[in-house]
Amino acid sequence: MLAATTLSSMSQALAQTGHWPTKPITFVVPQAPGGANDVIARAVAQGLENTLGQPVIVENRPGANGNLGTSQVARSAPDGNTWLVTAQSAYIINPALYASIPFDPVKDFTPVMQLAVAPYLLVVNPKFPAKNLDELVAYAKANPGKVEFASAGNGTLNHLLGEMLKTQKQIELLHVPYKGAAAAATDVVAGQLPMTFGSFPGVMPFVTSGKLRVLGVASDKPTSLAPEITPLGKELAVTSWYGLFAPAGTPASIVNKVHDAVVKVLATPAMQDRLKGLGAETVQSDPQSFKASLPGELAYWKKVVKDSGARID
Repeated sequence: MLAATTLSSMSQALAQTGHWPTKPITFVVPQAPGGANDVIARAVAQGLENTLGQPVIVENRPGANGNLGTSQVARSAPDGNTWLVTAQSAYIINPALYASIPFDPVKDFTPVMQLAVAPYLLVVNPKFPAKNLDELVAYAKANPGKVEFASAGNGTLNHLLGEMLKTQKQIELLHVPYKGAAAAATDVVAGQLPMTFGSFPGVMPFVTSGKLRVLGVASDKPTSLAPEITPLGKELAVTSWYGLFAPAGTPASIVNKVHDAVVKVLATPAMQDRLKGLGAETVQSDPQSFKASLPGELAYWKKVVKDSGARID
């Protein structure tokens, strides 16, 4: 134990004197391979290797809706060798959704930056009569309790967006949870259910092929990815982001070095094109502003989850 403590102290001391990194770095992704968060993590990791002079390994640790990998990083040594790349839902919504959670999003991490944002779209089956949000609201009020919406599961972002729509527009919608966003979108395409909220990369291919009709983007302003899509308004403006975190106590010199290096990676044309192909956009973010935004987001989604009645024990 003494030897481990000494080595950890030496590692932190080296980091603070500018010799970090001295060994490979690990990005822990608490979601399965192949998703947007995983692809973003791998793209950033590849770009960082040349800048930092060490391999950057992406380790997928899915499980418990993101809680498994997140808690692994929370318990990691703050020596700059282990980082968390995660989606907003796992970091912000899970603490409100689960009765017990194995990490504290405020105390256990040092926020570094947002990497990208991905808009959510409200889509319907082409046979559904509504062609815009106002027509959807009117139809739902004329048919109370008869309009269903699909989600990726209880407490997921597309479930909570549906609940927000119900509250803001004072309409009755029936929630039908699925085991994943792909299954939900597929059944809306097939006409089993009339509508869902889906991430831009998840549903936009169905929109462009005519298999789904888009009613709007969950934002108060148009998205540069598809500026022709109508924003749903301030009440339904939701920013879905992917972020980079370090274990709490990681030296500021390391955090700032990684932040500056990632900013350069995200600014390259190749990275811009790659994210756009995923249906995501890069953002300007720094450790201070990112940290300052989190308490408000945690409180906001806690209320949304409470109002929805969603809970996972």
